[in-house]
Amino acid sequence: MQVRLNVIVGAVSLLLGASAFAQEVVVKIGHVGPTSGQIAHLGKDNEMGARMAIDDLNAKGVTIGGHKAHFELLAEDDAGDPKQGTAAAQKLVDAKVNGVVGHLNSGTSIPASKIYSDAGIPQISPSATNPKFTRNGYKTTFRVVADDVHLGGTLGKYAVTDMHGKNIAVIDDRTAYGQGVADEFEKGVKASGGKVVGREFTNDKATDFTAILTSLKAKKPDVVFFGGMDAVAGPMLRQMKQLGIEAKFMGGDGICTGELPKLAAGTMGDGQVVCAEAGGVEGESKVAMDAFKVRFKDKYKADVQIYAPYVYDAVNVMAAAMVKAGSADPAKYLPVLAKTEGYKGVTGTISFDNKGDIKNGALTLYTYKGGNREQIAVVR
Repeated sequence: MQVRLNVIVGAVSLLLGASAFAQEVVVKIGHVGPTSGQIAHLGKDNEMGARMAIDDLNAKGVTIGGHKAHFELLAEDDAGDPKQGTAAAQKLVDAKVNGVVGHLNSGTSIPASKIYSDAGIPQISPSATNPKFTRNGYKTTFRVVADDVHLGGTLGKYAVTDMHGKNIAVIDDRTAYGQGVADEFEKGVKASGGKVVGREFTNDKATDFTAILTSLKAKKPDVVFFGGMDAVAGPMLRQMKQLGIEAKFMGGDGICTGELPKLAAGTMGDGQVVCAEAGGVEGESKVAMDAFKVRFKDKYKADVQIYAPYVYDAVNVMAAAMVKAGSADPAKYLPVLAKTEGYKGVTGTISFDNKGDIKNGALTLYTYKGGNREQIAVVR
């Protein structure tokens, strides 16, 4: 009799366990970034931010619609290439992900956004700053950083009013990001009464800038702005030094990394480089950001490059919308995500406007001294 009772109890336990397991909701979050190629250090930084968010959500035991949620990360590499980016996007759509955080670059985020829009899958970019990203009318597209209109324009004004630039030269790498931020910088310079003495361009794989720098040297620039990434900016700074160009060097978030001094191989003078990162915290919010950076280093034995905290917040904003909607179904939680207001993240307060842009986005201005990045100011 006791044996039969034990068997029955065991069977009931198995059924209950199987029922509980069946009710667990698996939530697939896609992440895309350049984890190979010249800016792989930035792509890996972003991916680690996503993994940290996924681990934290699973550790908290989040419930969605009364069911325990298990979050999974589906990570793809786009190598910073638009064609590879769209292929990665289609792969995630085919895998029926519940949402996507990425891509890193504007040049990959913009073409991928149509694929996600057609599939009705929400996409939050932690770092794409080209204004066009949120100007295509897609209801699925969001970002958690300020765009190039704000970033480039602010840097252009700063070059004239604070750095007292008289002859300002502009170079870009012809990518959606590089050309976009350079265009906005040039507008900011002119709006502030500054003078642009030359505009040159290269590409995002170039290593030799002798011709364009020699051309600009003849115009005696006191400020050179580069729209592009740190992998190109580093060699450019080395060649400026070799050619005797002593101008200040400016750029957007693409160059504003911890790797830039290494890539410039010791040729950067203290205070020579001024750059801006889309995003920034001050006051009480800085405590949360500093704590995140400590946890990140403990977990990965690496310092945050730029956007890992923004990826972390993007994943959590997406999860919070699912919880509030009571569903991980994109069609059900997307309207809730669009109405995100006052979410307190490690990067500050996140609210979306009707285009999917972050409201009141911040910028942080930096320079470098002794090979280390130092904050100048947070501006909005």
